This record gives sequence, structure tokens and C-alpha cells, in this order.
Amino acid sequence: MKLTTQLTCLAVAIGLAGCANQAEKEQQSAEIIAPAKTGSFGDQGDGTYINPILNADYPDSDIEQVGDTYYMITSKQHMSPGMPILESKDMVNWTNVGHAFPKLSWAPEYNWDRMNGYSFGTWAGDIAYHEGKWYIYQIDYQHGLMVTMADDIRGPWSEPIMMLPKADVLDDPAVFWDKETGKAYVIINTGNKQRGPENTIPGNENRIYEMSWDGTKILDEGKLVYTGMGAEAAKIYKIDGTWYIFMAQWTMGDMSTKPGVKNPKNDRKQLVLRSKDSIYGPYEVKTVLEKGSVFNNRSASQGGLMTAPDGSWWYMHQLIQNDDIPFQGRPQCLEPVTWVDGWPIIGVDEDNDGIGEPVASYKKPINGYPITAPGSDDDFSSTKLGSQWEWNHNPRDSHWSLTERPGWLRLKASKVLPNNSNHGPKINEWTNNDGSDGDFWRAPNTLSQRMMGITTGTAVAKFDISGMQPNQLAGFVRYGGVFNLLGVQVDDNGKKNLFYMNKMSEKIVGPEITGDDLYVRTSNARDQATYEYSFDGKVFKAFGPTFTIAFGKWTGDRLGFFSWNEKTDDNAGYIDVDWFTYDYDGPKAAVVAK
Repeated sequence: MKLTTQLTCLAVAIGLAGCANQAEKEQQSAEIIAPAKTGSFGDQGDGTYINPILNADYPDSDIEQVGDTYYMITSKQHMSPGMPILESKDMVNWTNVGHAFPKLSWAPEYNWDRMNGYSFGTWAGDIAYHEGKWYIYQIDYQHGLMVTMADDIRGPWSEPIMMLPKADVLDDPAVFWDKETGKAYVIINTGNKQRGPENTIPGNENRIYEMSWDGTKILDEGKLVYTGMGAEAAKIYKIDGTWYIFMAQWTMGDMSTKPGVKNPKNDRKQLVLRSKDSIYGPYEVKTVLEKGSVFNNRSASQGGLMTAPDGSWWYMHQLIQNDDIPFQGRPQCLEPVTWVDGWPIIGVDEDNDGIGEPVASYKKPINGYPITAPGSDDDFSSTKLGSQWEWNHNPRDSHWSLTERPGWLRLKASKVLPNNSNHGPKINEWTNNDGSDGDFWRAPNTLSQRMMGITTGTAVAKFDISGMQPNQLAGFVRYGGVFNLLGVQVDDNGKKNLFYMNKMSEKIVGPEITGDDLYVRTSNARDQATYEYSFDGKVFKAFGPTFTIAFGKWTGDRLGFFSWNEKTDDNAGYIDVDWFTYDYDGPKAAVVAK
């Protein structure tokens, strides 16, 4: 059920305090190996936070609040599993729950033997809890509106049900169940796909459709409720009998601020449409959030509304990239919300124009919960892959394992896919350069996780390369819009050499490797990154140039592993990963003894 009224339930507040006390007791009784840490973003450990609170590539958020827990979904295009799910007790500290789509199962281009679904897959969605069941809606631009359902937020999730074809819809669905009338609705950005000559307003059309009560069928042809330049990412709320539609929009009276165009004036704003009459309007419109002075040239917009036990209101939203800084992707910010004359003003009105701007830091909405963060480090001791990891397209499941060698991740090489129009990305469809024909983009089973923050970070992994075979390449990758590799290549005769490869697939070949163990370390200072290697895990040597990590086609830099074979799919070799650690300038949970 979507938010319908301000939450002031004392029982919830008491429950939160009880949970916090219990968590504190458990923390005190456990043997702490490493304490929780803070950094340049998120929870500061003193009752305050610094934005972005989730400073990583978690774009297109939506929030559903159930009891004392907040659940967030974010998009991740062709990465598999798709649509990450996170949870929080205090709106500031978020941890992984899982994914809504175990596989991108609805189209063949997302499979390991095609890998030409770059840029598509899961886009901005909507999470809802209705009559004991979880729903997640999203629109794949190439295929249409779909919904997946689960009885438990951790799954299993159903196979997606297709509800509207791509011919009718563009992106960004949001749903609402109105218990007062017994009707269910979904609002969708239909772009120009259904535009008639009578609508002369430039921009995206947004329509509301009536749904079946079980949330799986569209019952009518939809009704146009709003049009605007770049208008999308709507969310529906009904608060004290008044309808509110939150919506992001680019151009507001200045035609130079066009979507996707770098411009100092470019500012994607957050609007609110308000109606006391009907979900269909008529609506008054007000801008409630603009970029302000805190985040340089980065716009603030789409997200979700929340309430705390004390009755305060809060808004989670992403930052949009209007400049060259955000190589880590689209992070999430948390803003206080103040109601003025029935309008929700997001953030703080720093210039007294009646429109809110983002805050750099603020007091936490809810105190008493420990510092934590999405997972990063992994010793691969579980038989299930951690929720921080995602594959580049659906993996070839026969070619990876956590059980063949317990305590290790085994990545078996596949022959790189053919270089033609049916495989891999098109030029500039995904990559930032004309190196999109590089083998890396067509190599199955690349596994990675998000970079955190934009200041400093260091990741280290230990590999066993004894299982590698002739013509195999394997090792560590950093990639977003560009890729940079450090690993091992094996020649026709079985000789192994260290190599570095840049975004244009140009290689630097290093020393011969005769042992089985290889340690790779990568560090970054803002967008400048380096690689180092070691054979004993103690003495590291730099290899390859300092390179620039880069934001891609709506994705940030990632850290992970690759393995492919240039010539064969038979006995193509494998690489084993013993562990991965990642230290960065931001919050991490305390590490306790198992």
C-alpha cells in the first residue's frame, strides 16, 4: 500500500526503540574484528549524515515503507540479477536484500550468448506492498511494462507479467491502490508514443491507467494528465484526501536546458502536481526541489517520500549528472520535507524563493541504529553469491561455481562472442568511445560490484591462476563507460604473462608468471586510478599507466573479475578468486566474528 497519511503511530516508535536497543546489545556481545567506520558521506556516527547518503551507482530509486522498515529499489539496466533491493531502519544506513529479477528472462538479448542488451533491461521502477504481497513494476524500453510479485521481499519473485507493449509506453511506471474507492492505478511516461495533434505542449506525455485490483492487468486506454519537457518518474500519493503526483522535469521556461545537453543552467527539477478533486485532476503544479548550490552542477530530482515515527517527512532522491564529476554513477540523497500551504518543500529553501534545495548534511531522521552499508568484501564462503555482485548480462551458469572449490569463486572461460551486429554493444550505445568492438564487451560472465564514493578507494583480490589454459585471459576489471584490465594472458604454448589492457583494447604485456598465486590491487583518487600486482600479497608493484575511470551511458565505475578465451570454448580454462576486499572513504559496517 502506498503512503496515504502522515504516520504518527506511537507503537511503531516504541518498536523502533526496542529494535535499536536489541541491535546495540547484540553488537556489544559480539566479538568485533573491525569497528564500523564513517567517511566523507552517509552516517557520521554523531546523529548527523552527509549527502549523498548512498554514494554509489544506485539510480532511479523508489521507496516503500512497511512498518518500521524502508525498502528501496534502483535500476541497473542489463546487469543480472536485475533491480537491486535494499532496506533500512533509519533512511540513512542501507543494506542489500536481493534483486527483483534473478535473470533478465524476458528477452534473448540479455543472455550470455548474445550480450547485446546494453543500456536496456531494468529501468526506473516502482515497489509496492499490497494486501500482503510485494509488487515491482518496471518498463523495459525494448519490451514494455511488466510486473513481478513475491510474498517475501527476499523472494522468490515471479516471472514477469507483461502488461503493456513498448509501442504504447516509454518508461517510469508508478502504482497506487485507493482503498476508499477500490480502484488501482498506474501512471506512465508514454513520451510521444500516443501523442495526438490536439496536444501542442512540447515534451513527454504522462498517462494514468486503471489496473485490476490484483495489479496485473490494465483495464482502460489511459488518460493524459500532464505533459512537460523531460517530464517523467512520477509517483502517486494520497495524503489527507488530497492527490499528489511527484514528477521530475527538465525544462521549466528555459528552452536551453534540454535533457542530455551539458549546460550550466541545466537543472532537472522536482515538481508536485496537487488535486483535491480526483486522481485525474485538475492539478495545480509547483516546483518543490531544484539543484541549489551544494552539488555544483548536479540536478536533484526523482525519488520517494517517507515518514519517520516522530511525524517528520523525508524524501530520497538521486543526483543527475550535468557535468564531468560523477564517475561513480547516480547516488542517493536524503532531504527533510517541510509542508507549506499544503505543498511539500524538499530540502532547505536557501534562496527564499519558495523552492527547496538539497542539503549538504543534516540530522538523522531516526537514531539508535548502527552504521552499516551495502556489502562489498567477500570471502566466497557461502554457496550463494552475495547481493552486491551482478553479472554483465545473464551469466552462463555452467561456467561459474561457488561449490566446485568451496571457499572460492570459480570463473570458467567461454570463447568470446563474435564481433558482429548481433553481439555486444553498438558504437556509443554503451561505451564512451569507439572501442565498443573490444572483446571485453562480448565476454560472458564478467562479475562486478559498484564503486563507492568519489574521493579514494582501494580494492584487492587474490587469484589462483593454476587452472588457466592457452589463449585465456582473466583477472581484475574496472569498468563503466570504459574498461581497464589487469590480469594474466596465456599464449598458445601455455606461457603466462601479466598484462594491462586499456579501453581501446591496447595491451601492455608484463613479466612471465610461473607461480599459482596472483594478487591485484587497484586504487583511485577521484577519477584517477592505478593497478598493482603481487605474488605474495605483501610486496606490490605498479603496472600499467594511471588511467581515468569514467561514467558511461548512465552507469558508474565498477570493480570485478573477467575470464574469457580468444579461440576455444572447449577446455577454455578457469580462474579461482579466493577473496575480495574494498576499503573506501565512506560508511562500512562493523565486522564481527562468525
